[in-house]
Amino acid sequence: MPSEHWTHPEPGDGPAAVAAQPSPEQVIAGLRATSEGGAELTQLLTPEGERVSSPQFDRYVDDIDAEALKGLYRDMVLVRRADREANAMQRQGQLGIWVPLLGQEAAQIGSGRALRKGDMAFPSYREHGVAYTRGVDLKEVLGIFRCTDHSGWDYKAHGFHPYTIVIGNQVLNAAGYAMGQKFEGKVGDDDSEATICYFGDGATSQGDVHEGFVWAAVYDAPLVFFCQNNQWAISEPTERQSRLPLYQRARGYGFPGIRVDGNDVLACLAVSRWALEECRHGNGPVLIEAFTYRMDAHTTTDDPTRYRLSDELEEWKLKDPIERVRAYLARGGGADQAFFDQVQADSDAFAAELREYCFNMPEPPPDRIFSNVYAESTPLLDAQREEFLSYMDGFVGAGEH
Repeated sequence: MPSEHWTHPEPGDGPAAVAAQPSPEQVIAGLRATSEGGAELTQLLTPEGERVSSPQFDRYVDDIDAEALKGLYRDMVLVRRADREANAMQRQGQLGIWVPLLGQEAAQIGSGRALRKGDMAFPSYREHGVAYTRGVDLKEVLGIFRCTDHSGWDYKAHGFHPYTIVIGNQVLNAAGYAMGQKFEGKVGDDDSEATICYFGDGATSQGDVHEGFVWAAVYDAPLVFFCQNNQWAISEPTERQSRLPLYQRARGYGFPGIRVDGNDVLACLAVSRWALEECRHGNGPVLIEAFTYRMDAHTTTDDPTRYRLSDELEEWKLKDPIERVRAYLARGGGADQAFFDQVQADSDAFAAELREYCFNMPEPPPDRIFSNVYAESTPLLDAQREEFLSYMDGFVGAGEH
């Protein structure tokens, strides 16, 4: 059986696989077959930095002039620099683990900047860029991965829910929240609210995501499902997850789906604005598949060289989300070298600030684990706290903590 049958079967062509484990040739064939995102890909800025007109989506970025695009560029550079610094700090033992976003900056910044103050975002564990756009201090994000905090920001004030580690579980939370927006009459006009939920291509195989789709669909919840398809569910390619492009799964639930170039910040901004507008006006949920690529490991505990080849990585480097904006600005005279140099200097200063904070991050006191168990303490919890502190006091040097 040809490898293409394993990766992209057409109806009637036969089974999708004949073995539990694909051969290297089958994996590569599948990746190459989807490397451009297909004919349905929505793109406004090519990898070469050329603007592409879109009758449907141009109006959603009419306000993005050169100055605004410079702002989006700066967002992506700062977030990438912070990501690289955090990755290095994990290698130096300052963080327990880190989840890189390298290569996915456009998907996160574009969609994050499409949100309004009253909207709510539900992340997984990789949405550091979305956190940045929602005004969350990335120092608080570092606390999660240093194991000193559990998302310490005010999620209501920022419109950004705490990180969710369980794969796909945030989709159920987001569906419930969006249903609440509908029940409370916060949907129906331009000033209404909406919710966006982030997850990866691997999460689409989880039951929680399916249930979230069902509930959001039947209640016309104002929910944008934002799937960052970075081609790999840890060590398994997308072709192991679905016979069809992921955005087409929306058909089975009765709401629209669209595939956008996840490395194009303009397209991600435009498509996200359109989808959020649909939800605000009561037209039910929308599925966005941001077609992008994970340029680094799944987490710092992962070794991607064990399951993917370097030629794929080199191919996707040519589609870098930051470089295409840089090329567009430079070619059109929207920015000069002094601007790019200043952004780089700002990103280095940003990383240094995060590094200084991380190295000097205070350790939480031992009784911290009891502080947020319930809204109000109970006699049993008080007794457990006292027993635990008494036990800790029995160790040498306990009085120093």
